[in-house]
Amino acid sequence: MPHPIQPADLDFFATLAVSGSLSAAARELGVSTPAVSKRLAAMEARLGTSLASRTTRRMGLTPEGELLLSHARRILGELDELQQQLGASRSEPQGLLRLNATLGFGRMHIAPLVSKFVRRHPKVEVQLQLSVNPLPLSDDSFDLGIRFGAPPDARVFARRLAANRRLLVATPAYLARAGEPKLPADLARHNCIGIRQGDEAYGLWRLAPVRGKGGREEAIRTRGSLTTNDGEIAVQWALDGHGIVMRAEWDIERYLKSGRLVQVLPHWRTPDADIYAVWPQRHQHSTRVRAFVDFIGAAFAAA
Repeated sequence: MPHPIQPADLDFFATLAVSGSLSAAARELGVSTPAVSKRLAAMEARLGTSLASRTTRRMGLTPEGELLLSHARRILGELDELQQQLGASRSEPQGLLRLNATLGFGRMHIAPLVSKFVRRHPKVEVQLQLSVNPLPLSDDSFDLGIRFGAPPDARVFARRLAANRRLLVATPAYLARAGEPKLPADLARHNCIGIRQGDEAYGLWRLAPVRGKGGREEAIRTRGSLTTNDGEIAVQWALDGHGIVMRAEWDIERYLKSGRLVQVLPHWRTPDADIYAVWPQRHQHSTRVRAFVDFIGAAFAAA
């Protein structure tokens, strides 16, 4: 008696779920939309449960479909890893690499490196997903994440790629108009551009004297007329002269060099935002993950 789940079903369903609709999946698979619908219906009949609610334009997974997708991704990933370790691909990276990074940093720094990486390793297929916040480390929809700050979960592998500082910056015109802060407490009287990202307390900026200056860390509750969850927008508002923003040095370095932005309170430091690559334990032997981490690490070291 045939098993209700065939190996080919897993790849089909994973493609279907990523595509988001029957018609998009049909284009991806190179078949007709009715053929995709018929195959999905056959899977559901064998399993005796509904996997998706669908129309031609939209599709949503049922709880059973979500469960199948989770297992399908894990099984397909493990099969791919096994193939790499057993075959000649051990020395030649190949297969699908699902990469996650934050929006602005991913667009500006990671995407160009992906382009160079696939030229060097043409057998690797990269899916780059950008998100406002890093995806949870437990999410099995990505193989490798690039994030700011050391990962809080010791059960994942991590490699520090580059040092990175958060800086307070504003335009010279804004500081000439509003006055330059001399102490952290002065920030309370300034228009501070807020960024709602991650799990950090919104509007609370922590500053400590630079090494050798003595004193304790100060937590300043800031306020301002502008708030966003997109760091690039916040930087653009600062460039427009609206106020002071706290942003990672990698994101604003070019504006500091050109003089469009200047550092505020340079003798006080904010929390570090070192750049890390993180990947789940199940990918510890992945050739393509190791190859990309080595590649991007060398690129950052040379920057």
